[in-house]
Amino acid sequence: MIFHEIAEVTRSLANAHRLILLEHISQGERSVERLATLTGISIANASQHLQQLKRAGFVQSRREGKNILYRLGNGPVQSLLTAVRQYVEFRHNEISNFVSETLNKRERFESVSREELLYRLIEGDVTLLDVRPYEEYRFGHLPGAINIPVSELGGRLSELNQKQEVVAYCRGPYCVLSLNAMKLLKEKGYKVRCLEDGFPEWKAAGLEVRNNS
Repeated sequence: MIFHEIAEVTRSLANAHRLILLEHISQGERSVERLATLTGISIANASQHLQQLKRAGFVQSRREGKNILYRLGNGPVQSLLTAVRQYVEFRHNEISNFVSETLNKRERFESVSREELLYRLIEGDVTLLDVRPYEEYRFGHLPGAINIPVSELGGRLSELNQKQEVVAYCRGPYCVLSLNAMKLLKEKGYKVRCLEDGFPEWKAAGLEVRNNS
C-alpha cells in the first residue's frame, strides 16, 4: 500500500543527524568527509546516515576520484523539508517562539520578498549580499550576489556601496547570519533589509542560481 511506502520514506527523516546532513547538502554538493566535519559526527556514522537517505531518495551521490559527493535527490525534497519544519513550528511552542522572535527582529529591519528582489535586481538599484561562508557561496548563490561572510563583514565594508540599499541573505529561516549582518550594517549607517527566506528556498522555487565551481 502507498501508506506503507510513505511511512518507510518518512521514517528515514526520523533522525536529527540526517536532518542536519540534509540541511548542509541543501546548500551544495558535499563529500562524506566534509559532511562529517560539518555535523560533528564520524565519517562512518555520516556514511551510514547518507546511505539511508539515499535509499529513500532524499540524496544522490557520485564519485569524483576517491571522493563520494552527495547532493539533494530529484523531486521536491527541499519543499518537503520546509513543510516538515513548518509543521514542527506549528506544533511546538518552543520552536515557534524562536521563529516568532526571529521574524519580529526581521520586521524591525524589514524583509524583501523574492518577487521584489527579482524586480530590484533588474532595476540594478540594490546590492545583494550573501553572508554565508565562501564554501557555500561557491557551490551556489543568487545571481549578482557578492559574498562577504558575516565574520569578515566589519573589515570589508569598503566593498559595499553605501548609497545603495543592501539586501542580505543566508541559509534560511533558522539562520541568523543575515540578522547579524544587518545589525552591523545598520549601525554603520547602511540602509539594509533581508531576504524573507534563504538560498535553499530560492533554489527550490526554480529561480536562477549561479556557482563559482
